[in-house]
Amino acid sequence: MSVAKSRLIRVGIAGLGRSGWDIHAKAMRAMPEKFKIVAVTDPDPARCREASAEFGCRIHPDFTALVNDAEVELTVVATPNRMHPPNTIQAMEMGKNVVCEKPMAATVAEAEEMIKVSRETGQLLAVFQNYRYLPSFLKVREVIESGKLGRIVMIKISIHGFGRRWDWQTLKEFGGGTLSNNVPHFLDQALQLLGEAEPEVFCQLQRTLTSGDAEDHCKVILRASGAPMIDLEITSACAYAQDMWLVMGTQGGLHGSAAKLEWKYVDFSKMPPRPVDRKPTPDRSYNREQYDWVEESWEIPQDFPNEAERFYLDLYETIRQAKPLFITAESVRRQIAILEKCRELSPM
Repeated sequence: MSVAKSRLIRVGIAGLGRSGWDIHAKAMRAMPEKFKIVAVTDPDPARCREASAEFGCRIHPDFTALVNDAEVELTVVATPNRMHPPNTIQAMEMGKNVVCEKPMAATVAEAEEMIKVSRETGQLLAVFQNYRYLPSFLKVREVIESGKLGRIVMIKISIHGFGRRWDWQTLKEFGGGTLSNNVPHFLDQALQLLGEAEPEVFCQLQRTLTSGDAEDHCKVILRASGAPMIDLEITSACAYAQDMWLVMGTQGGLHGSAAKLEWKYVDFSKMPPRPVDRKPTPDRSYNREQYDWVEESWEIPQDFPNEAERFYLDLYETIRQAKPLFITAESVRRQIAILEKCRELSPM
C-alpha cells in the first residue's frame, strides 16, 4: 500500500438518506485523497446499490455487520434520530471512531453514556454540528466579538417557512419533529454566542401544518446573567419570513441572511454627552439627534468550502495529525440538556 493510500480514512456509512448521502457522502466525495467509503448499510437496497456503484464499496445487511467490517475505521451514524445513541455506542465498542449525526441524543443521560464509552474505548466521538462552520455564523460572531456593536442586548435567529411535511421525520416514534431535526443546528450556534453562563430556558412547541404527531413550530428563549438574550424561532407556519439574523447592541446592530449580512454602528465618544435633563424639552418633543453611522456589509464568498467539507477537513486532521477536536461531544451535551428541558417545559 502506498503512503498516500495509507493516509486515507476508511469510512462506513450507516444510513443513505438525505443526510448520509447528500451531506456526508458528498463531502467525502470531494476529498478522495483523505476519505474512502468502503462500506455502507441502509434498509433500502436501491440506495445501497447506488452507493456500491459509485464508490465500489461493500454492502452490509445491517448496522452490526457494518461495524464488524475490519476495514472500517470511521463509522458515520446517519440513522434515524432514536438510533444515534445505541448505534454510536455499538460502533465505539467495536473499535470504530464515530461521526454521529445531530441530534446527538434525546436525553442528557444518553449523551453522557456516549461520552463515557468514548473515554473508556479511546475511540473518537465527533458530533456533526456542522453549522458551527456556517459562514454567516462565523461572520456574526466576528462582528460581535469586534465590539463594534457595543454590549449585545439581544440576538434573534429566525428560520421561517410555510409548508407541510408528511415524511417519517414528522413522527415522534422516530425521534422526529423540528426540535430534533432543525433546532440542534441553530441552538448550537446560539450557545456559542451566549457564552459559558447557564441559561434560564423558555420554550413553546406546537404542531401546526405537519401531517405527523411531532412539533413543527419551536420558540426557544435563553436568558442568563451577563449574556445577551437569545431568541430562537424555527417554524413551518410563517408566511412572512423575517431576517435569519438580527443582533441588537448598545452601539448598533446587524441583520441579514445566510448569504448576506449588514451592520451599522455609531461611535458615541465622538458625540456630545447626554446627561439626564429634568427640564421640559424646548419643543415639547422627545429627544432626538443625528447619528453618523458607520455601515458595513458581507456576502458569502463564492469559493468558500461548505460547512460539511470544513467539518471533515478538521476531522481528518484530528484523526491523522492529532489536532484537537473542534466540536467536542462535551460541548454538545450542553445543547442536549436544553433540548431535554424544552420537552419538559412544552410537552406534546
